[in-house]
Amino acid sequence: MKEEMTVLELHNVSFSYNETANVHNLNVNIEKGDFRAIIGSNGAGKSTFSKLCNGLLQPSEGDVFVLGENTRRKKVSDLAKHIGFLFQNPDRQICCNTVEEEIAFSLKNNGFEKSEIEKKVQATIKEFGFDPKVEPYNMSRGQRQRLCLACLIALDPEILILDEPTTGLDYRECMEIMGRIQKLNEKGTTVIMVCHDMEVVLDFAKSVIVMNRGEILAQGKTRELLSDKELLQKARLLQPQIAATCSLLGDEYKDIFTVDEMVNKIKELKKAVE
Repeated sequence: MKEEMTVLELHNVSFSYNETANVHNLNVNIEKGDFRAIIGSNGAGKSTFSKLCNGLLQPSEGDVFVLGENTRRKKVSDLAKHIGFLFQNPDRQICCNTVEEEIAFSLKNNGFEKSEIEKKVQATIKEFGFDPKVEPYNMSRGQRQRLCLACLIALDPEILILDEPTTGLDYRECMEIMGRIQKLNEKGTTVIMVCHDMEVVLDFAKSVIVMNRGEILAQGKTRELLSDKELLQKARLLQPQIAATCSLLGDEYKDIFTVDEMVNKIKELKKAVE
């Protein structure tokens, strides 16, 4: 039997700013290799949660443990060697004049040797098909997001935290970004993703945390929680489109989330009456 390893723990964590509570009493265990989405409406505390996970914010109460280490006792720079963080806006991460320099900068900051940096830069440029000399701010938003993700992949982090990674991307760009993240997860990287897009959550997340007004309402497997209409209403969220449509068609279509599942169910019901 495969032994699970906890890589991230939040014990009774609260965070407040200017006497206004942002998150309250968070208790979470995330195992190695999970792909967990944090969902909730605006103001639910999702981004605060993600920043507590990598030490950008320190709890007002409680403790956060990353790979067994309390974030109160670790520098953010030390945590960054284990955790990659992809901001919603790529322009908050880019700081160099060329793609080549940008990838090298992230590696240098994490203590890689010069020879290893050169190898990783070239390998990353080849993998993503970048022009090494192009200026990042001459790239499209989607390309800049790809560059930020490429910098994180080059670091090979044990945990990857994503804050709304698909915002502002078209469908093709979204699928490419999420496809690369999924491959990382399949190789063992633990992924924590703040996401407002329920279709993306359904397609990629293995489990979810549902938040509302700074509190965790529920944690569990993705399809189970996205089937709970009462829970989603409480969190001010909508079901994925196919699931919402099927819920209007009666109990026979319960727990259907994809077009293929819907078509198979129609065929099954048709065959039953023939």
